[in-house]
Amino acid sequence: MVAQIHDRDTQGSNAEPLPITIYSDVICPWCYVGKRRFEKALTAPGMPQNLAITWRPFELNPDMPAEGRARAAYRASKFGPEKARQLDQQMTENGREVGIAFAFDKMPRTPNTRLAHRLIWQAERQGLEAQNALVDRLFAAYFEQGLDIGRKDVLLELANSAGLNSDETRIALEEDGSLEAVLELEAAGVNLGIRGVPFFLLIDKYAVSGAQPAEMWRDALPKIAAERRDEFAARA
Repeated sequence: MVAQIHDRDTQGSNAEPLPITIYSDVICPWCYVGKRRFEKALTAPGMPQNLAITWRPFELNPDMPAEGRARAAYRASKFGPEKARQLDQQMTENGREVGIAFAFDKMPRTPNTRLAHRLIWQAERQGLEAQNALVDRLFAAYFEQGLDIGRKDVLLELANSAGLNSDETRIALEEDGSLEAVLELEAAGVNLGIRGVPFFLLIDKYAVSGAQPAEMWRDALPKIAAERRDEFAARA
């Protein structure tokens, strides 16, 4: 993440970060594109940099078998072979615009992402920066390296590369606490009316759906940040 990310509980009232909650699935290509577009916007002059970004789970395929499915067969059954090919080609072009080298030809399987979401939840326990680092690695691992991020061994390696505590990672992937937490967070998202991702919730007030262009964020974020500052100034 380009922005400076802080944990909420370490900030004083005079340095409150801008809270942004992102509902996403790590096998959603539009989520990856939306993330990159958001990051691109943050490089513009005058954009807020003190952000508290939290990732929340949304499963595109909650009924996917734990071992996943062969990607070509799965997408052919869902869209038809020709439509699936066209969608991959279009997404490759969209990715190229934001520096993503989609490698759909390297993806043998469409994974079940519940374990990945459990790991993302655990990463937040180690801080928002750790969570963002892990999400970055999961997106790149699946979309650009073709790794099966539904496999426990793959997730353990990615967690290690993101600097996560290995013991806590294993606990998250093997014990029920993380599963219960993820299911609760998913239910909370459904209760908010979220039916597709990416979905951004800013200062618990403004909702932005979809992989919006950088220009939209360049217009919206400074205004929301200014509103946030005014709110805190009024309380002082």
